[in-house]
Amino acid sequence: MTDRTGYGPGSLLILGAALLAGCAATPQAPTGTDPHAVQVGPPGAAQCAATAPDQNAMAAQVTNRARARAGLTPLRADPHLAQVAARHACDMAQRGRMTHLGSTTTGPAMRLKQSGYQPTISAENIAAGPFSLPRVLSEWTASAAHHDNIMLPQVRDFGVGQATSQDGRTTYWAAVYAAPR
Repeated sequence: MTDRTGYGPGSLLILGAALLAGCAATPQAPTGTDPHAVQVGPPGAAQCAATAPDQNAMAAQVTNRARARAGLTPLRADPHLAQVAARHACDMAQRGRMTHLGSTTTGPAMRLKQSGYQPTISAENIAAGPFSLPRVLSEWTASAAHHDNIMLPQVRDFGVGQATSQDGRTTYWAAVYAAPR
């Protein structure tokens, strides 16, 4: 049995992946609920900060090692995408909910468009748990759906963000992969 609260040896790392290709559709307000969303903890204040450039570069480097093994071009550590990812991680942490649906957005493409980035393709990996960035990157690389996002040949830009929930132990992660028009 997995311990969702004590973060002992059996701690739960929750992962999620979303892909939106051909992002030409007009953004619409969120409707319904995300069937893959997970309520990780109670809503409340979160510790939200911008992604440090060296943290984003390190995450891109780890991601690019996986891409290189598949013969794919490297991704650029993009500070704009890191900002979008950090804002979504903060939104999730404040709601205590791991989901691709934002409080006011339907997914990564809509968040990118609202920030001024016009994607031709976008994908997002998310995670929540008491884990570091190296651990989360490792889990995403080992997970089939997350690995698929990492290996999208069309994407060129990358950004990662994090926020810590009010409990001070649960970190919410978001990574955004995209290519501009």
